[in-house]
Amino acid sequence: RYGKYLNLLNEDAESGLCFVLMNCEEFLKQQQRTVVSSLCCLQEHYAGYDWFASSIFLIMSGDREKTLTFLQQFSCLQVSAFLWLPRLHLSMHLPVSTVEYGIHPVYFCSAHHVEMLLKAELPLVCSAFHMSGFTPSQICMQWITQCFWNYMDWSEICHYIAICIFLGPDYQIYMCISVFRHLQQDILKHTEA
Repeated sequence: RYGKYLNLLNEDAESGLCFVLMNCEEFLKQQQRTVVSSLCCLQEHYAGYDWFASSIFLIMSGDREKTLTFLQQFSCLQVSAFLWLPRLHLSMHLPVSTVEYGIHPVYFCSAHHVEMLLKAELPLVCSAFHMSGFTPSQICMQWITQCFWNYMDWSEICHYIAICIFLGPDYQIYMCISVFRHLQQDILKHTEA
């Protein structure tokens, strides 16, 4: 629906997206290991909706072959671990102990760095989060998991993906800090209320 709303897709694009998502699921299963755990998040072989694959599908104007080719080649790059979160779900590329914890590496890498930078760059926002009982890393993980859908305009989402691919995964952290800086007055207002 979003792609049609943006006039990026035609009416029959839904079947193409389903094709891409099913192929991504199969492709990513080939890179997964079996883990015996009582954690619900480790019971499933697929880590929820694939927002990144959907974003690439829209960027490729609904061309399912181009999308799959890009995703397969992109999976060889280190930055794919930070942008395409389902890629590391139960991944054989991670140590077993990391997989068994059920916490995505982006959470303890990018989100951790966001909290450190937020403390230095925006101390009032950091304090507001701590007073509210939420951590900035929770919010960042939501943004990152969904490729900032529902938070930014489509052109900004495309810029986010392109910047992270071309300049490196550090820019994922800078993007989160930028959004917090942009929302600083609203966050502080809500804290007072």
